[in-house]
Amino acid sequence: MRTEPKLTRLDRVFARLDREPERPAHIDVPKMSRHRIVLFAATLAFYGAIVWAVVITSWLVRLDWQVMFFRPYQQWSEIHWFVDYYVVLGQRGPTAVMVAAWLGWRSWRQHTLRPLLALGVSLLLLNITVGAAKYGMGRLGPHYATTIGANEMWLGGDIFPSGHTANAVVTWGILAYLASGARAQRWLSAVSAVTSLGVGMATVYLGTHWLSDVLLGWTAGLLILLGLPWFEPLIARAEDAIFDLRDRLRARRRRTSAEPAGAPPVLVTPVPADRDDVAAHSPRAPVYLAPGPHTTRSERTPITPAGSRRPPHPERHPRGSTPSARPVTGG
Repeated sequence: MRTEPKLTRLDRVFARLDREPERPAHIDVPKMSRHRIVLFAATLAFYGAIVWAVVITSWLVRLDWQVMFFRPYQQWSEIHWFVDYYVVLGQRGPTAVMVAAWLGWRSWRQHTLRPLLALGVSLLLLNITVGAAKYGMGRLGPHYATTIGANEMWLGGDIFPSGHTANAVVTWGILAYLASGARAQRWLSAVSAVTSLGVGMATVYLGTHWLSDVLLGWTAGLLILLGLPWFEPLIARAEDAIFDLRDRLRARRRRTSAEPAGAPPVLVTPVPADRDDVAAHSPRAPVYLAPGPHTTRSERTPITPAGSRRPPHPERHPRGSTPSARPVTGG
């Protein structure tokens, strides 16, 4: 009895890394369900509540100042080096490169551009929404605060909400958003939540953000992930347009390579068989030739001129003869 060899865990991992023969028929695309809309509305309301609490200088602003005066970077200075490295997980450049590399492999493996396009759309939304809020509210950070107990709003800062925190939520949360299975989504959601939570607390530890900045950054990133299904039709149209352009370029390249590399063929006009037509279509003689029949050059009789071709000259004498003395005339 023939049995198939049992695959080890390493063999299954390498089999998973192989490219699929064609695009999977069913790729889970999140839709904007009623449950998701309710979560989006609740998160948006929480976003507005945080902004309002900071604007009116409520207890949240007093908590910000208490944490700032506590100076966590001095209380636990032994972990300062670790926090300096950990906060990089919220920076736009390094995290985008790492996540784009993973999603690029998934795009290649599944014959689809949706993972990369979803990442691009989410980062674009992050830049627009968080950037507009930062410069619109203009809050100063803890290191640049001017008045103790004030909310430091509309003073030309760019600290509210926390960009590091919002970027960590979106960049690592997109992995859970694009996961193909429920179990993978749960695990990746937990990992992204812990990572973004750690990035937010790292900025508070370093004193670069208020605690309310981090709360608003978490909320801003979550709003983008919850509202991303609204942009799925746009992502699908963009993917179809890119694939259509690729197919047209391939077809044009295939036609170019199929054409012969030599010179283009020369069209030859057939000559009529009738003699009269040949005479009628023969080229006319040049206008400088005299009328009448003409013989060809090979039929002409060569003519050799007799004697010298030079005209006689009275003062010249042939070679070898002595010229006669000129008569001398007296005067």
